[in-house]
Amino acid sequence: MSHKTDVIIIGAGPVGLFAVFELGLLNIKCQLVDNLDKIGGQCSELYPEKPIYDIPAYPRITGQELTDKLMLQIKPFDPVFHLNQQADSIIKNEDGWQLTTSENIVIMAKCIVIAAGAGSFVPRRPPLENIHEFENKSIFYSIRDKSKFKDKKILIAGGGDSALDWTNDLASIAEVTLIHRRKEFRASPDSVSKMLELENDKKINFKLGQLTQLIGEDGNLMKVKYKNEDEEGEIETDYFLPFFGLKMELGPIANWGINLNENLIKVDTEKFETSTSTIFAIGDINTYPGKLKLILSGFHEAALMAQKCFAYCFPDKKNVFKHTTSSKDLHKKLGV
Repeated sequence: MSHKTDVIIIGAGPVGLFAVFELGLLNIKCQLVDNLDKIGGQCSELYPEKPIYDIPAYPRITGQELTDKLMLQIKPFDPVFHLNQQADSIIKNEDGWQLTTSENIVIMAKCIVIAAGAGSFVPRRPPLENIHEFENKSIFYSIRDKSKFKDKKILIAGGGDSALDWTNDLASIAEVTLIHRRKEFRASPDSVSKMLELENDKKINFKLGQLTQLIGEDGNLMKVKYKNEDEEGEIETDYFLPFFGLKMELGPIANWGINLNENLIKVDTEKFETSTSTIFAIGDINTYPGKLKLILSGFHEAALMAQKCFAYCFPDKKNVFKHTTSSKDLHKKLGV
């Protein structure tokens, strides 16, 4: 099956979704490709219920709420989504680009925007022999519905933001034990302070050590064994949540001839174009001096990228900058 559009966006996370909005304001049509089976990228896959505190005008918003609001914002522009498939290969032709996905979907476009976060990602699994038996039954690498853990025994492993944030969050509804190989953490100081306060108040348990064995049957965990320098022990649990981070894989994009730096895509800061003309990179996938890996930074990058895409998509037209607050033309596009 083949499609034709103005711009192909690789990645349907928050930055990719906001790019649809910025491009749509300029009458640029978009189709999006994402290897996940849902829209929202890491916000939907890894922390749909985790609060985000640095989105402008939202003191607190969850990853799923942010995704839902972005989808509502881009609804007037009717983007087309190709989910659960990778952007496999690209071919340059006189009309622009031909992109083929892992499901043999062919899309023709003038420009490509890579908004793939940190690339395709898979969780880092603990090195435990029979872990696959319990995955997606009593072992989970992300939380989509925290209500399933209510009044249950939960074991969380890790020392980063995800491990401590979920320890702090789930402590109010479940019996939580956190295990880490040392009592030093990579999480934000505020999260560490909250966790230590919960431990001091005996609202969570903390174990020092490394995991050695999973015990259970038919995919249902009963105990997890651990050891440290002083002892060997076991922890009774209903669910195990390992947060050891993710392995990021750039995937086929790495073979597209784009200038890379440690698996990140180099861009300029005027239009966020890559070393290949008409291919752009925005969000966590790109790198430049002073880069901050924040969603709001990706939103800024999307706005500037869209201006250059207009020149490529409509070379014979002049782009007159308009404000959404006052432009009747933009109001009509947005249905307001």
